[in-house]
Amino acid sequence: MPLVVNTNMNALTIENLLSNTNNSVSTDLTELSSGLRINSAENDPAGYAIANSFKASIAAMNVASQNASQAQSMLQTADGAYSQINNILVQMKSLATEAASGQESSTNLGSLQGEYSDLQSEIDQIAQSTNYSGTTLIAGGGSGTNGAVVVTFQVGSTNNTNDQFAVSLTCATTAGLGVSSSNTSIGTQAAAQSAMNAIDTALTSINSYMGNVGALQNQLQYTISNLTTSIQNYTSSQSTIEDVDMASAVSSLTKNEILQQSAMAMLAQANQQPQQILKLLG
Repeated sequence: MPLVVNTNMNALTIENLLSNTNNSVSTDLTELSSGLRINSAENDPAGYAIANSFKASIAAMNVASQNASQAQSMLQTADGAYSQINNILVQMKSLATEAASGQESSTNLGSLQGEYSDLQSEIDQIAQSTNYSGTTLIAGGGSGTNGAVVVTFQVGSTNNTNDQFAVSLTCATTAGLGVSSSNTSIGTQAAAQSAMNAIDTALTSINSYMGNVGALQNQLQYTISNLTTSIQNYTSSQSTIEDVDMASAVSSLTKNEILQQSAMAMLAQANQQPQQILKLLG
């Protein structure tokens, strides 16, 4: 290679290599400080887009899981109310059975009727006061069949019917169960005997309602478990794409720092080469 003064090709080559090494060191430091392999789209455009898609799905599924838990809470509220009404109906059946026996006096029948009426009022009070997040659940104020309440929960990350969960809760007032004061009484033996049949029907209905709620709770539990698994898998996939291998990054930083120091030392040597021309002039 000829000796020249105006252009030091060795220095220019080493400067270029040093610049590239400096960029690599900067990348390694950024990855190690952030813990991420992809810190911006320029690091990996395709991976950046995929990781962001996973992030959106994970965020949506986390909210969907919360929605499913809210649905569970609503069902538990309804189930508790149904259970109390069932207990009251059992008491009403006992009173009706007692009143249906011919040995009861009119005074006793009047007392039994008073207690029976109180229980009817208690059923309606429970039905009217059972609500979740401002929605009355079992009082028959919904738009479904027989006033059933239609609440749909978003339990997935897409606007798809498979990602939606519909809950329907049936009216459990005395009127809805067919045991209201206008339907049944136990003031007479004949009325009490008729009330026994009506209460049996009501007990069958309320047990069916509780069975439906239990089935919905089981279904929701599967949904929540599936969401939990999906969130874990999506998070793992996002990590695989986005997170940096710390051991590999440390090794890369060590290598690049050595190259950086070596290049700086060689650049100093290359910058001294033109000075050799002074020896010729001497």
